[in-house]
Amino acid sequence: MKIITQNKKAFHDYDILEKYETGIVLKGDEVKSLRAGHVQLVGAFGSIHNNELFLINCQISPYSHAYQKLEEMVKRSRKLLVSRKELNRIMMEVAKKGVTLVPLKLYFNQKGLVKVELALCKHKKAHQRKEDIKERDIARETRRELRGKYNA
Repeated sequence: MKIITQNKKAFHDYDILEKYETGIVLKGDEVKSLRAGHVQLVGAFGSIHNNELFLINCQISPYSHAYQKLEEMVKRSRKLLVSRKELNRIMMEVAKKGVTLVPLKLYFNQKGLVKVELALCKHKKAHQRKEDIKERDIARETRRELRGKYNA
């Protein structure tokens, strides 16, 4: 598995409830652009329209050696491929208040296909973010202290 890009901000802003692996429908030379790493997931989200799942606001820049460089294709909606059973489960969860679909990473699987790791997330409040930072700091300090005691 070769990771193309990750949405690190999603882990800071959201509580991840459940993860799904989905395929993505790409057009033209978008795969070549992905191989070059010209993609951004910050601000992207999943949405359901007409019983289909779409990735919105994912920026894939045009390939530099492409014949036609169409700027309107940079931020277009891209269809995500999931099974009907998973789509029904996702639709039920998104219907709940406060649950959002957020892409966590784009990667090539073992067969060379582009996959999107999509997560059902709940937005963190400011005090929850502060608590997470405190817990990380405490864990870091205890690791430092333990490392100092057992090395001597």
